Amino acid sequence: MGQFKKIGVVGAGTMGSGIVQKIAQENIPVVMVDIKQEFVDKGLSNIKTLLDEGVQRKIFTAEKAQKILSNIKGTTDINELKDADIIIEAVFEDEKVKKDLFQTLDKICAKETILASNTSSYKIADLASATKRPDRFVGLHYFYHPAKNRLLEIIPGPATAPETVEIAEAFSNITGKSAITVKDSPGFAVNRFFVPWLNEAVRVYEEGIANIPTIEEAAKRAFKIGMGPFLLMNVTGIPIAYHSTETLGNAFGKFYATAGKLKEQFEKGVKWDLTGSVDESKIEAVQNRLMGAVFLAAGQIVQEQVASVEDTDRGAKIGLRWALGPFELMNKIGLNKADEILTKTVQKYGITVPKVVDGQFKSGKPWYFRFVDLSAKDNVATITINRPEAMNALNGEVVRQLDEAFTKAEHNERIKIIIIEGKGKAFVAGADIGFFVKKIKEKKLEDIVDFTQKGQDLLLRIDKSPKTIVAKIDGLALGGGAELALACDIIIMTERATMGFPETGIGIYPGLAGTQRLPRLVGKALAKYLIFTGEMINAKQAQEMGMGEYVSVAELDKRVKEMISQPNPKSKYLQQTIIATPEVDKLRSIFSDARIKDVLSNKLLTSPDQLEAKIAKKVSFKAPVAIKLANQIIDDGFKVNIEEGIKIELNHLTEIFSTADAYEGLTSILERRRPNYKGA
Repeated sequence: MGQFKKIGVVGAGTMGSGIVQKIAQENIPVVMVDIKQEFVDKGLSNIKTLLDEGVQRKIFTAEKAQKILSNIKGTTDINELKDADIIIEAVFEDEKVKKDLFQTLDKICAKETILASNTSSYKIADLASATKRPDRFVGLHYFYHPAKNRLLEIIPGPATAPETVEIAEAFSNITGKSAITVKDSPGFAVNRFFVPWLNEAVRVYEEGIANIPTIEEAAKRAFKIGMGPFLLMNVTGIPIAYHSTETLGNAFGKFYATAGKLKEQFEKGVKWDLTGSVDESKIEAVQNRLMGAVFLAAGQIVQEQVASVEDTDRGAKIGLRWALGPFELMNKIGLNKADEILTKTVQKYGITVPKVVDGQFKSGKPWYFRFVDLSAKDNVATITINRPEAMNALNGEVVRQLDEAFTKAEHNERIKIIIIEGKGKAFVAGADIGFFVKKIKEKKLEDIVDFTQKGQDLLLRIDKSPKTIVAKIDGLALGGGAELALACDIIIMTERATMGFPETGIGIYPGLAGTQRLPRLVGKALAKYLIFTGEMINAKQAQEMGMGEYVSVAELDKRVKEMISQPNPKSKYLQQTIIATPEVDKLRSIFSDARIKDVLSNKLLTSPDQLEAKIAKKVSFKAPVAIKLANQIIDDGFKVNIEEGIKIELNHLTEIFSTADAYEGLTSILERRRPNYKGA
């Protein structure tokens, strides 16, 4: 689906106004409706406050914030929504109120309008039954705060049409959300294990096992989070936790039933008292109880096919900001330990270990996660790198799965076109830095060479494939992600795309043939400018430099279809059109063979020309050894064919990763500090 012309949101509270803000931020007109003008005004005030904070933090310009506000209309007139593309209900959790609202909307809205609920308590099928359009009814469950939290659960009801789900997915993408599609079941996916986590924390407290500060600390350590369960309940509201446990308890029984002290605290109407000291001797016992509750609920989610293992973990990492999802956590502590913890949990509540989990424990094999998805329709295959919680970063497993998916698509005779895309806010935001640091520490540079060579081999196969390969970039394409895009025949980018080669800033050089494909695509001078400065460029700038085509987010899918319908020239190098802007021409001059020595010697730092001095300063902050090697590899590789050039790049890999600068640059990323290069 192309541009959404109008979205409606009913409910101007914290969730409703947050949903409105996020939609408006993506330049989509949105109408916010509530029953009283004072509620509407408060919702608009909340949005303005958050936008003002964004301006102060330099997330938005003042002009951008004003533009966002101009996309929003607040009203008490529900008839303003009759021609909306999608209407999202975000009123308080009362089933009758919601059903009455949907009956009204069903009567006044165009037949094409999709109705959606942000409910966290009620079944989508039950709410859809209040309308005559269950095929155009879907759950869109947002997470706090919806203007910031990227997770969205898409919940089709049993009668929801596939087309409605496709539109919901398109809406999620265009509004910058990372969506998981889950079954219509109480609690859906994330709340199904998150609420028992909260509830179990209260039980641990009421059983006298540990005090609240100890439980808070145990939870923060086990799940690598900033707030424990009691502080979270204080912030988001104890009534929400209480009502959620009531809903889940009624649906699933004893394990999910509301803890006595949670009910008591809800009835008191006061927040939890977080004061007191931490008892270190109780930490492990508390952690085991909390992990046991999460493992049990997560196992039931997968057993009942509410969500996949991967999406359950994504929900935890994206929506709750846990460092690891339930299944990754099982792998980390070891399946034997996880089995021991879960056995005690099920014995306590008189239930059984979910079969899918029991089978995994008995196999002795860690949980396997799929990070690359392959789908096909007609003669087009789509490969989606689906690791949004890690910005789709490349590691050995992602490269292996990408290779597997590409091989399947390439060997399918029906497939003529292969589209490569990334889920979430990144196409691919580079390689896994932690892997490089680990191998340097272990003095196993051969593992880095092996990983890189496998990546180079895959990208060369993509480059040489007789099929048309399209890089569809709607987010960050940095380092290895930009190099993956360069191996494709067509690069198409939206206004949310950013491309860059930041490697010299972290002590290394582009190792997936970036030093070879980029010069062949845009010329040596512009390639050196991008690699030596690490400059991040937007889609329009990339188009000016001949790296691809820029389109709006709304027109992305339409333009991809148009482009892949045309005959594809395979000889892409040096055939791109570089737009001769004054700045591009000047950059080509500065980084030309005639002047490159001035750049490398830092001579331009004292140049009276502002652009030259600015560029020289950027280069001076990069790792000197990496700059020198990159320059040599680009020059040497440009004299030979692409295959030989790639070998030249690979042959210097051990040399660059052996340097002190490489270790300094890579560790600086993990430690979030500025590197201090010694040129060694």
